Amino acid sequence: MTVQELPGAAAYRPAPPPEWKPRTDPAPLLPDAEPYRVLGTDTADGFAPELLRRLYTELVRGRRYNAQATALTKQGRLAVYPSSTGQEACEVAAALVLEERDWLFPSYRDTLACVARGLDPAEALTLLRGDWHTGYDPRERRIAPLSTPLATQLPHAVGLAHAARLKGDDVVALAMVGDGGTSEGDFHEALNFAAVWQAPVVFLVQNNGFAISVPLAKQTAAPSLAHKAVGYGIPGRLVDGNDAPAVHQVLSEAVARARRGGGPTLVEAVTYRIEAHTNADDATRYRGDGEVAAWREHDPVQLLERELTGRGLLDEEGVRETAEQAEAMAARLRDRMNADPELDPMELFRHVYTEPTPQLLEQAAQLRAELDAEEDPR
Repeated sequence: MTVQELPGAAAYRPAPPPEWKPRTDPAPLLPDAEPYRVLGTDTADGFAPELLRRLYTELVRGRRYNAQATALTKQGRLAVYPSSTGQEACEVAAALVLEERDWLFPSYRDTLACVARGLDPAEALTLLRGDWHTGYDPRERRIAPLSTPLATQLPHAVGLAHAARLKGDDVVALAMVGDGGTSEGDFHEALNFAAVWQAPVVFLVQNNGFAISVPLAKQTAAPSLAHKAVGYGIPGRLVDGNDAPAVHQVLSEAVARARRGGGPTLVEAVTYRIEAHTNADDATRYRGDGEVAAWREHDPVQLLERELTGRGLLDEEGVRETAEQAEAMAARLRDRMNADPELDPMELFRHVYTEPTPQLLEQAAQLRAELDAEEDPR
C-alpha cells in the first residue's frame, strides 16, 4: 500500500515549512525563449558604426587565423589545433568587452579570443605546438593559460574575481567554456561559489552543438544551458552566438553588472563548430554534410558583412582592405611558425617548484648527463 492509498490520503496536503519562501525570485533569472539577436533587427541601428566595423575586422582576421593555424597543423608545424571557425563572433566579442584590467580565462579552443585581446598570434599557439605549456606571461595581457582540461579554468576565474572583490579592485573575470564543459563538476562548483560569493565573473558557454562527438541532447535535458543559471540563483542569458553585435551587447551588460556588484551571469551563445573538433577528429562520423551546410548559411562573418554593406558602412574596397590585412597577419604567422624553435630540454625542470625536490634534481642531473654525452660521444 502506497502513501496515496492510505485512508484520508486524498485530503492530505503537506504544508510548507514554517516561514518558508524562495531565496530568489526565479522569474528574472530565466533566459528568453529565443536567442537574442541584433542583426536584421531595428536594434542594429543603435550600434555605433565604429564598433560594427571593429567587430567585422576582427571576425575576418579571426577566420584567416583559424585557416592558417589549421594549415600549419597539416604541415606538421602544430601538434594539434582546435579550430573556432564558425564561432568567431563569440571569440571576438569576449575579448572586446573587457577592460585592460579585466581577466580572460580561455579554454583550449579560445586562441582567437586571446589574439583579439592583443596576445601575439604566434605565442597563442605555443601550447599547441608543444613547446611550452603557456607561451606567454598571463599577467601581461590578463589572459590565463589556455586550459586543456575541461572547465578547470572556471573555478580559477571565480577565485581571481572573488579575490579582486575582497581587495576592492575594479576587476571582472570572463570565463569561456564549451557545452561539453558544462557536464563537468568544475562547472557546478564554479557557478555555485560565484553565486554565493557574488563574485564579479561572467561565464560564456559556447554551445557549438557537440562535445567532440556527443550532441547536446545526450548531455543534458535542460531547456537550454542558460536555464542552468537559475539553479544557482544567477541570471541566464541566451544569445545567437553567430550575431557578433548581439554577443557583444549581452556580454557587455553582464560585465557591467558584475563590475557594479551585481554578481555573476551565465551566458549561453548558440553557435556551431564548422570544422572537426581537432585535426585528430573525423566529424563525418557523427554529423552530416547537410547540417554543416545549414550552419554555413548562418556564418558570423557573412551576417555582419551583409549588415554593414546594406547600411552603407562597408564597400567593396573596405572588404578587400580588410581581407588584405588579415592575409598579411597570416603571412607573418606562417613565417614565424615555419622557423624551427630553439628549445632547451632542461627547461622541463624550471618553474615546477620554487625549491626543486630531490627527485627533480636527480632527474635533471640524469638528463644533463645524457645531453653532455650526445655532445661529446667519446
